Amino acid sequence: MSDKIIRKIQSFVKRSGRLTEGQKYGLNDLWPEYGIDPIVDKIIDFDTLFEKQQDVILEIGFGNGDSLLQMAINEPERNFLGIEVYEAGVGRLINEAHKNELTNLKVIKEDAVEVLKNNIANNSLAGFQLYFADPWHKKKHHKRRIVQNEFMDMMSNKLINNGFVHMATDWEHYAQQMMETLESHAHFKNTLSAHKYLPRPERRPITKFERRGERLGHGVWDLIFTNEK
Repeated sequence: MSDKIIRKIQSFVKRSGRLTEGQKYGLNDLWPEYGIDPIVDKIIDFDTLFEKQQDVILEIGFGNGDSLLQMAINEPERNFLGIEVYEAGVGRLINEAHKNELTNLKVIKEDAVEVLKNNIANNSLAGFQLYFADPWHKKKHHKRRIVQNEFMDMMSNKLINNGFVHMATDWEHYAQQMMETLESHAHFKNTLSAHKYLPRPERRPITKFERRGERLGHGVWDLIFTNEK
């Protein structure tokens, strides 16, 4: 399916608020080092973007960036690209990346769907991560969930053969939709048996948000699929 026929339904809400000095420093002073300003219809060259030529993992909606930062620290053999519209989270992640002297992490502050359509080459991503995306829990808002058939068609195109998709959510109905969408897709295969979720993989750091949910008795569902073209 062509990337261009994906419906223009926004899956996020831009949150605004007062920024700390550290967040401002990340967004302004450190942006040239870590931030990317995509140019319409120009593919981002990962080989020149990152210091080392190695697998690129894309994460959409990284929030305050804690887990993405930890992954970039723990996995120097991989490059990480994060896309988020929440300015405070973007600024915080960049500031923390600078403190840790990371060279394998870059950030984009734009609509992820538009970036994927216009700036990410097909067969260029080794993995895709989506953790605790907005569940849009009201039925009338389900169409705003980012995990839809059209989006996964595009994601399959961007991933290399045998690239992975890792999703996690604490909203059971959304977990079910994720499972149904991925299992019904021609190119995605569950790394476990059919309809099976897995415990949190060790490589996915647990967040403060997740720990709070655990104390309240909330469940968390992880899914890992491979892209088989």
